[in-house]
Amino acid sequence: MGLKKYFIFSVILIVAIFGFVYSLELGEYNVSLFDYSLALPISVWMIMPISLLALATIVHLLWYSVINFFKKRAIAKDYEAMIKMIKSNLLEKEEVSKFRTAEFKNLASIFSQLKLDVKENRFLSVDDELNKIVANVQDIKDGKFVNDKSLKVNDTTSLANLNMLNKVNEQIDFAVDVLKKPENYSSSVVLQSFENVLKDKSMTTMKKLYKNVKLDKDMANKLFAKDAANNEFGFTHEEIIKIVKDLEYTKDDYLALAKNYETILKPDQIIALFEKLSNEFEDATPAYLHVLFEYEMIDKAREVLANTKDNEYSAFKALLDLKEAGKHYNLEAISYRSEEHTSE
Repeated sequence: MGLKKYFIFSVILIVAIFGFVYSLELGEYNVSLFDYSLALPISVWMIMPISLLALATIVHLLWYSVINFFKKRAIAKDYEAMIKMIKSNLLEKEEVSKFRTAEFKNLASIFSQLKLDVKENRFLSVDDELNKIVANVQDIKDGKFVNDKSLKVNDTTSLANLNMLNKVNEQIDFAVDVLKKPENYSSSVVLQSFENVLKDKSMTTMKKLYKNVKLDKDMANKLFAKDAANNEFGFTHEEIIKIVKDLEYTKDDYLALAKNYETILKPDQIIALFEKLSNEFEDATPAYLHVLFEYEMIDKAREVLANTKDNEYSAFKALLDLKEAGKHYNLEAISYRSEEHTSE
């Protein structure tokens, strides 16, 4: 029974009792206490206890109604805070939410140790903002670039980085802009931009941009492959030397570089390139010898080998002996890797 109904029925009961007793015409009753006496009609004395009980009950109901109101309000506020916490979790934000009820505090403690993810299927809730956030996160994870100002994501989060990668994959001109100022972006965004521009833009464009990026060997190999396929506007010898110098190429790296260019460059060009490399970097000598043998520059190879120690480049020296003996040989059958061990 609600407070309003209780009050109405209590008044009806009190009036009914008062009316019944009053109709009996019982007169008055005097109550004395110490020097004080009070004379009231019997009908009034009859309704006084029930009236006091009704009043106490109403006060009791009012008190617990107020308590219940504040409890419901605390639960509603905690529900809002929990939805906010879910949104922050999806957007990878570190926000502290305050909870009032013990149940929500325990739930928040558990929730803060977990990471939410979204499923591929459609998400629906009564909160439109949450629906929009989930939809945007789903799009980002599906490889779409989301350009929504309401999606407030910190630039340092993995979600923001993934969204930036999506933009790089969708907009080649943006990828070019990334390579112009790579210091403003994460390494993964720069790498993806480098690969996309390398794939879709000309070698002329790459020559303007690659110097802005800190190359690793894999990036350099892809760059050299692009150069070999578009050599008309490719690197100069000095540019190639500068790249490999910064990367501290090994013997195997130089050999791979030689094989990359040997079918593209003219013999005099690749010989000149690797002569410069071998003069500057000792580890480039096996690749230089490979080039010399590949183009039958036997006299030049003999000259290079003559200035080496007896235990160095034994594989090439064996090739030279075979050549001078007029015997056939397979250049690829020689293991250049063994040169590392003999030279050590």
